[in-house]
Amino acid sequence: QVQLVESGGGLVQARGSLRLSCAASGRTFSRYAMCWFRQAPGKEREFVTAISATGGRTDYADSVKGRFTISRDNAKNTVYLQMNSLKPEDTAVYVCAAQMYGISRYEHDYHYWGQGTQVTVSS
Repeated sequence: QVQLVESGGGLVQARGSLRLSCAASGRTFSRYAMCWFRQAPGKEREFVTAISATGGRTDYADSVKGRFTISRDNAKNTVYLQMNSLKPEDTAVYVCAAQMYGISRYEHDYHYWGQGTQVTVSS
């Protein structure tokens, strides 16, 4: 069982950067693949990026590839999302999720979800 708490969101200007953190509780964090989804006002939730349990594999949505980087520190039970070159269209609530069966970009595969952190990118 994992509990997830996101932090690091806020207001940033276009072309700026933010780093989000997702802190997990529980003994088995290192067994879980982790991901970030986001949901903008009036839009459906969309996959952003995922990372395997060991950090050896990553996956990125085309919209963020080259700008965002997911990483994890299993010793700290934390996954990170470094967001660079932010655009107004990146504005959304960013949510961290965990699942026990392997890296995936499918929402239904993820069992544990955080509450989300708001990222607002102004132009």
